[in-house]
Amino acid sequence: MPSPDYRWRIAALLAALTALSYIDRQSFPVVSGEIAKTIPISDAQYAQLQFLFLLTYGLMYAGGGRLIDRLGTRRGLGLCMFLWSAATALHGLVTSVMGLGAARILLGLGEGGGFPGAAKAVAEWFPKKERSLAFGIFNTGSSVGAVAAPPLIAAIVLASNWRWVFVAAGSAGIVWLMFWLRTGDAPSAQEGTQAVAANASWAGLFRRVDTWALVMAKFLSDSAWYFFLFWLPKYLGDVRHLDIKGIGYFAWIPYAFAGAGSLLGGWLSSFLMRRGWSLDASRRISLGISAAMLPASLFIVESPLSLAIVFFSMAMCGHQFFSTIMQTLTADMYEPAEVGSIAGLIGAAGCFGGMLFNLLVGAILTATHSYGMVFAIAGVLHPASFLVLMLFVRRIERDRVPIKIQEELPV
Repeated sequence: MPSPDYRWRIAALLAALTALSYIDRQSFPVVSGEIAKTIPISDAQYAQLQFLFLLTYGLMYAGGGRLIDRLGTRRGLGLCMFLWSAATALHGLVTSVMGLGAARILLGLGEGGGFPGAAKAVAEWFPKKERSLAFGIFNTGSSVGAVAAPPLIAAIVLASNWRWVFVAAGSAGIVWLMFWLRTGDAPSAQEGTQAVAANASWAGLFRRVDTWALVMAKFLSDSAWYFFLFWLPKYLGDVRHLDIKGIGYFAWIPYAFAGAGSLLGGWLSSFLMRRGWSLDASRRISLGISAAMLPASLFIVESPLSLAIVFFSMAMCGHQFFSTIMQTLTADMYEPAEVGSIAGLIGAAGCFGGMLFNLLVGAILTATHSYGMVFAIAGVLHPASFLVLMLFVRRIERDRVPIKIQEELPV
């Protein structure tokens, strides 16, 4: 086993990886107003571009872990980073909506393998007693990237133009890749045995009602998340009439609260269990509280800017709170050899939900020129997701006897 200092350098690299992924995916939404001055983009086209990203991201999210299993973590994750860095830089070179579409497709393919690859790297480099902390470190990178993206991107645009945002972000990925390729392969001898997620049967998973419930819950909740993630900067520019400097000044705040939501979700559930609540009760209470925060988005349209940012922050905090608990359910309810596959399935379901909801958002805005209906729909998706879990997951606990569909649902 490598020295602790070396392992934690690996964790720091993985945190930088997730930070870069959020900076890269946020670059387009933040500078969309600036791009429109050079390449006119309608609301419908903007939605279609995000659809393309989420389509390939979701497909790669489901299959990226298996690809990395074949190539090995160092080479597989390196390939993903090279692809998405090149795709990010390509955004800065295109001159048409079609070119942007091609860049979004490639970005989704590259980024989709990032999280499965990072999770595999943690499993290979860290002993069991250190893995939860290592996971926490690399997950923190997503919040850091989302918070840093708006002001950092705005500063680059103000200093030069929007094209340099993508060139700089893509170059940062190549620098990361140079450090990553110098790490060498992970040690072959690990503490304990490691189940290979690729061996889990998807057909077997789909025979469980629990699986369908988690997939539907993630499909609904992530639809709202990807809307907030991709449309917040555009909304601030189009409706609140903020320039790139104003967007950079305000847009980071909801993302910071999203990061706080991740920490709050993990803390509350653990706190309740320490106080004697069961695993099932602590998870359900946490899910219910977080889902109740999302209807705050219904008040965004009619509120002044400062209050709208508060409601945005409540909604995004609530989602990450909810999402943190959702991720733990895979380990709570499934065998270790199944966790990777079920996590990939629900992650892909979330991407596909966001993909379809983005198209719906574009259609609604084109027809009504108002965000009122969009925010209303986004505000009820998490309560609907919570309802699905309450109705179809009988009990959240470890070492369950799998409940099969034919035993749960009438034919």
